[in-house]
Order: sequence, then C-alpha cells, then structure tokens
Amino acid sequence: MDAPKQPTTIMPTAKRKDDRLWGGRFEVAPDAQFDAFQRSFAFDRRLLPYEIAVDRAWAKALEPIGIFTAYEVQLTLAALDRVAKRAETDPEWLDNFGADAEDVHHFVEKALVEELGPLGWKLHTGRSRNELVATDFRMFVRDAVTRTQHGLARVAQALLAQAKTHFGVPMAGMTHMQHAQPILLSHFLLAQAESLMRDIPRLRGAAENADACPMGSGALAGNSFQIDREGIARDLGFSKVTANSLDAVGDRDFALDYLFALAGIAGHLSRMAEDYILFASQEFAYIQLSDEYSTGSSLMPQKKNPDSWELIRGKSGRFAAALIALLTTLKGLPTSYQRDLQEDKESLFAAHDQINTMLAVAAGAISTTSFDVERLRQAAANPTLLATEAADYLVRKGVPFRQAHDIVGKVLRAAEQSGTPWLELPMEALQQISPSFAADFAGTLNVASAVAAKKVSGGTAPESVRAAIGDLESRLLNSGAKP
Repeated sequence: MDAPKQPTTIMPTAKRKDDRLWGGRFEVAPDAQFDAFQRSFAFDRRLLPYEIAVDRAWAKALEPIGIFTAYEVQLTLAALDRVAKRAETDPEWLDNFGADAEDVHHFVEKALVEELGPLGWKLHTGRSRNELVATDFRMFVRDAVTRTQHGLARVAQALLAQAKTHFGVPMAGMTHMQHAQPILLSHFLLAQAESLMRDIPRLRGAAENADACPMGSGALAGNSFQIDREGIARDLGFSKVTANSLDAVGDRDFALDYLFALAGIAGHLSRMAEDYILFASQEFAYIQLSDEYSTGSSLMPQKKNPDSWELIRGKSGRFAAALIALLTTLKGLPTSYQRDLQEDKESLFAAHDQINTMLAVAAGAISTTSFDVERLRQAAANPTLLATEAADYLVRKGVPFRQAHDIVGKVLRAAEQSGTPWLELPMEALQQISPSFAADFAGTLNVASAVAAKKVSGGTAPESVRAAIGDLESRLLNSGAKP
C-alpha cells in the first residue's frame, strides 16, 4: 500500500510574532485593559464542542476544493479529536492554555498549531469568525431547546400525576382572588400544565429559526473557494443553509426567539409559584410543601417557608431583562456583523441554565406536595359558590339570564340581611323575589351537580377532565420531550 500523501503546501515554520488572528496590520499591541475587555473566551468556551464539530466539517470540505489533501484532513481531524478530549478531561489545561485566547475560535487554532505546527493555520482558509460564531451559537440554541423541552415535560408530567392521584377532589375555583365556582383540583392542575404546553411551540420556533447553516458566508460576502455549503450543513445536522451571507453573520433572531420562549416559561412558573405560595399559607392551608423543597427561619423555629417557589417567582425577572438587553443591543446595529454581537451569549447562557434549574426544582416541588383534600372539599362546599348555578336554574325555567342574575343577587342580599344561609331561605321568601323558584330548587344545588354540569370540552366535569388527562398524556408522548 502506498504511504499517505504528505501535505502539498508547506507553510513557513518560523514562529509568528504573536498568534493573534488579526495582528499583521498592527505595529503596537492593544492596551492591556482593552485587550482584557474585548476577550470572550471566559464565556464562549461553552461553544467549544460546536466549534470542534464545525472545524471537522470544514476540514473535510476543504479537500474537494484542493486546499487540503486527504492526509491533511486525516491529520487535522485526529488533532481536533485530541483537542476535544483534552479539553473535556483536563480542565486545568483548558484554563491555562485558554488564558490568553481571545475567544473559542482563537483557542482552537492555537491548540491545532500546537498539535500540527503550521498545518494548524490552514484550517481557517476561506472562513471568518463572523460565520463561525453564528454557526456555533445556532447549534447551541438547537440543543438548548431540546433540553428545555425535556424540563418542561417533567413539570407537566408532575402536574399530570397529581391530577390523576387527586381525580374527583373538588376545590373553590377563583377569579379576582375571590371564591367563584367549584371546580375539580385536577382541572386546576391541568390548567397549569396547559400553560407549559404552550411554551413548547415557542421553543420549537426558536430551534426552527436556528436551523440554517451560515458556514460559507465568510465575513459578509460569501466564500471564494466554491465550498460545498449544503454538504457542510448536512454534516452539522442543519436542514438548510442561510439564504444571504450578509444577513447570516448578523442575524440573532433565533437567540431572541429562544429568550422570548424562556421569558414565557419563567412567567408561567412565576404564576404557578404564586399559587403554591398562597396555598401553603395558613389562610388557605390547601397544601403542605415537602421538607426537601422548603426552608426554615433563622429566628422563628416554627416556620416552614416555601422558598423553592419564592425563588422561582423572584428569578423570573431575569428572563425579561435578558430579552430586553438583547433587543436593545440589536435594535441599532447596521446590517452585517458588528462586535456588539459579542453581547448575545452571556445572558442567554445564564437564562438557559437558570430556566432548567427552575424547571427541575418546580417538578420536584410539585411531585412532593401533599394536598389537604378535606380542606379543599370544605372550601368548595361554600354555598355562595353555587350562585351561578342558581341563576342557571332560573334560566332553565325560562327567565332571561340578565334577570336571573339580578334575582339571585337579591336572594343573596336578603339572606345577608336576615342572617340566614341563602340556601336555607324558605320557599316563601324565595318566591317573593321570583315566582320562578319551585320545590325542585334546593335539590339541584350542590357541588357535585355544579361540577358535573360543566361537561363541555375543556370544562371541569369529571368526564371532561378525564378526557383532558388522556389528551395531555398523548400530547406529552407526541411532543418528543422526555419527562
């Protein structure tokens, strides 16, 4: 067998004055403070696995156009594998070697030159850091969406499990923070799950917008070497390439979409947190939070604080801030790449990490919550919650609803004035207000019948809630997210 063909192009072996990716035009080194200020490796090192993947795809794409020989591709791929493995297994080397790296792209080139000598400089042929970071970041967002979807599914699954466990338990449904009508606890829990299910399409939208490969866009104008953009895209798992090189290097809409989705999730978690904080209070006493997701007081020994939910509620503001920060950064930028775009990653990385921690904590807190079924039943049994049912009774007797509403209001006022529970008013008193009241009135008003009457799709009747549970199980299964 013939020996592998050696590199066809031998680059100068003399050590460069410095290893900056842009230093040839400059005679004076950057100001030290500015140099530290403009570096991004401290946070964009997180993109290293994606940078390595893009470098592998680019190395292979350079062979058909005659920039690399097959042997040079082989050497480069092997070196990239060694760099990736060392970065994964030797954090001290990553820190030390990366100490003077401008960014993740500079880090990899430095590492390749250390591994391969001058051959390491050839990989950057025909490409720009502008397209590299746009590609790396898109790949990160695609993977981030998948992880966050799984986190959402775990919370929805926890709510679903509690809804199934407590099926049939009534509670006082509220509007305006006032008791309104009886509903099933399962219906309430499914309402919280529905809000999270709406977050999934928004996440998918971010992933879809990130699913276009910028490689081959160059700094702004495209590539001069007729690189196979579609082949690189396929190699990296993209379904298509970006349509315009100038737009591709400056586009961060996919990052905005992801932050918008995260802000929506955070808002939903914050609303859920408010429910559980209230329900855990002595005034409601609907639930008992587990020890694992509660804390105590440094002063008051009796306290059991819902800090898991309070922190979720408190941290939700970060996501709106991250979204507004990126919107503000982008709003005044000219078309194409600008260095301002270095500001697109830190807040998104932080938001991604925070939302997944919040989802994990929320799933655990919900799964371990104990519901006081008797207390919930007592609250649902408040007779005033049946006022709407009384109006519906009159409607069935032929009374127009607006008049029925007014009649029941008068009944409630008469009960208050007499100090008698309104369902215990004698029939004579009721008929003085409206002759439409008949002997069958009292027997129609109870929690079970009020709940059972709401049998429309999406209602709180047991048969509707049972169908909703099955529907949610099916949608979770088909969502592709793994609880």
